[in-house]
Amino acid sequence: MHVTCGIDWAEDHHDVAVVDSDARLLGKLRISDDAAGFQDLLRLLAEHGDSPDDPIPIAIETSRGLLVACLRASGRKVYAINPMAVARYRDRHVVSRKKSDHQDAVVLANILRTDAELHRPLPGDSDLVKAIAVLARAQQDAVWDRTRAHNRLRSHLREYHPAILEAFAGKRERLLSREARAILAIAPTPAQAVRLTRSRIKAAVTRAGRQRRIDAETDRLREVFRQNRLHQPTLVEQAMGRQTLALLAQLEAACQACDDLARDTEELFLQHPDAEIITSFPGLAVLTGARILAEIGDDRTRFCQAQNLKAYAGSAPVTRESGKSRRVIHRRIKNSRLAATGRHWAFAALTASPGAHAHCNRRRDTGDRYHAALRDLFNRMLGQLHHCLTHHQMFDEAAAFGHPESPALAAAA
Repeated sequence: MHVTCGIDWAEDHHDVAVVDSDARLLGKLRISDDAAGFQDLLRLLAEHGDSPDDPIPIAIETSRGLLVACLRASGRKVYAINPMAVARYRDRHVVSRKKSDHQDAVVLANILRTDAELHRPLPGDSDLVKAIAVLARAQQDAVWDRTRAHNRLRSHLREYHPAILEAFAGKRERLLSREARAILAIAPTPAQAVRLTRSRIKAAVTRAGRQRRIDAETDRLREVFRQNRLHQPTLVEQAMGRQTLALLAQLEAACQACDDLARDTEELFLQHPDAEIITSFPGLAVLTGARILAEIGDDRTRFCQAQNLKAYAGSAPVTRESGKSRRVIHRRIKNSRLAATGRHWAFAALTASPGAHAHCNRRRDTGDRYHAALRDLFNRMLGQLHHCLTHHQMFDEAAAFGHPESPALAAAA
């Protein structure tokens, strides 16, 4: 008898349902979200044939949490089913649109009973990759938080303090630079910026890490701050200056989190045996390589073909065909973290690899727009990465771009 299990996840409890191959409900249970609840779940599964040699597969609506971690550690297959897919499966059995936690658990169990081969179980990645994924995703989130904090601060400064924006407009990092943050900390209002002395400005830029042309930079900043500009009323300007200090504190915290998490991520990534292969690719530094590994994992059975990995990353196009209509468009359903890292990878590869630059130019000549050409380059290099990781090979520029007739890499590309 083929038995499947479905778990409707909630914050403090979970509903469990076990069904057989004929869709008969064998057992149901509500468990707590703790060790005692997990033991109750194991007892229910054991009553219906669960064993180490033949564990019962489980479907659940999330891929994270302590319950999922413990289920994966027990060696059983765990399927993370998208809640939207569960809602559509629910309509196959009940048209009245009624819903309950127990019913959802039954629906999840029936998904595995009928369509298990159409869903992918959670990959069997190593603990090292899981740890890298935690840090890499946290660092990526910190970068996005830093960008939001920077944009909020910049938008606020435009309302009353344009001098500080003009002073650092030529910097690549603008307000994210250490010098900009150091100056803004001592002069959050235009009135305070005007009163800055050369010694205070010089001390601030030196404290921020500047080592060359300190006097010239000091004179330039002093001149920018002393230009005649429009002003808010005094009390309003002072209030906005206090808000600036609060926004600056948030930006400082975000910048510090980015730096700390990047350092920890790189240190852990370099311990992985795939790190050398990944960083051998042009455009992939240690941090971006860690993000790539975090999303694709090290379970080589997860993506049996390069095409599967490309679809997961969103780089492979989608064909929509109906009658005489046929459209080829880019994917919108994808791993957004991997796709974002892929854009950075492809852009950096343009200067690091002559072959990548030539490939992108060829795509532009055929009519692709800039971002479409970058996406196609990412698609090609992702196939090459899949080939190199599968065969434990380092990246070879000549084989990747100089000899497209090579059967192995041609198939990967």
